Amino acid sequence: MTFPNPAQLAPPPGGNPEDTGHPAVDAVLRSLANAARLAPAEQIAEYEAAHQVLQETLASIDR
Repeated sequence: MTFPNPAQLAPPPGGNPEDTGHPAVDAVLRSLANAARLAPAEQIAEYEAAHQVLQETLASIDR
């Protein structure tokens, strides 16, 4: 499966070009941007939390 390059996607109308329009996903993206500033060992917890939120978000689509 391939994913589109985010730079090629059109921004949401009237929104921040980095916003997806889904509050949980947008929060994860912000947390990952903040995690990039942490030491590598400290990033693990942020990545695990982001993964969990994204899994829950995807699972909720089917409900």
